[in-house]
Amino acid sequence: MTSIVIPAHNEGRVIGRLLDALLADTSVSGPDIVVVCNGCTDDTARVAAGRGDRVRVVEIPTPSKHQALRVGDEHAKGFPRLYVDADVVVGAADVRALVGALERNPELLAAAPGRDIPLAGCAWPVRAYYRVWQRLPAVREGLFGRGVIAVTEPGHERLAALPPLMADDLAASLAFGPGERRVVEAARVVVRPPRTWSDLIRRRVRAATSSAEFERYQAARRAEAPEPVPERAPEPVSEQTARTGTADLRALLWARPALLPGVVVFVVAALAARRGSRKAIRDQDFSTWLRDESSRQG
Repeated sequence: MTSIVIPAHNEGRVIGRLLDALLADTSVSGPDIVVVCNGCTDDTARVAAGRGDRVRVVEIPTPSKHQALRVGDEHAKGFPRLYVDADVVVGAADVRALVGALERNPELLAAAPGRDIPLAGCAWPVRAYYRVWQRLPAVREGLFGRGVIAVTEPGHERLAALPPLMADDLAASLAFGPGERRVVEAARVVVRPPRTWSDLIRRRVRAATSSAEFERYQAARRAEAPEPVPERAPEPVSEQTARTGTADLRALLWARPALLPGVVVFVVAALAARRGSRKAIRDQDFSTWLRDESSRQG
């Protein structure tokens, strides 16, 4: 049986649309869905429970996504297993496409859907930013930034070994080598972007802070690792990166010169995020979650 774990912290405004999409076009014996309401002070649990017996709701007092995922694992029944953010929208057919890809390809341990980012209603700098961001190689090929990851049982064991990290989706993506993970474009997820420039910068500051924490984790693993054994395959999580370099932007401009204004916006956002994350990185504050509320409106 396929299991779907949804960690949710104060997502009463949006979790209904996700659950409706997951429950559509499925039989009573469809996926096992577990919603873990962590530290909620709104009606998330009531909204989720209102979708019927197909949805099991678990409540924990601590507002922690990492703990919510672990509790979800304790209640989930089967594999492949999907971890889905409460603020995205992915449908039942998309879940079947992800599960099918994992079942048809024994070498795959993890898969994620192609992402659709609706930019209507967003400020023009936000639209310009995402037109560039979506075309970057690491963004196209990585499993992060999608709010959905599906894993096999061996893939789950890889994820379970990761420590609590703010950049949990980035760590999950880089826990698998290129041959072990796949973006399944036949499956789609709707990821709503921030609507305003200030909310975009909040997201980017969070991303810069979490990336710094993840890189420290990588460095610590390398420092603790024993001398490499000949012909030993490197551990994917300790070597890979999702950083965007100037070479990536130059290549993008060479192929699409019309994206120059967007690249300028992208660089400005990156510099603002780097500046905004300095204090948190210096203080090693990797728990303050700068949440974007504008993407949860309607």
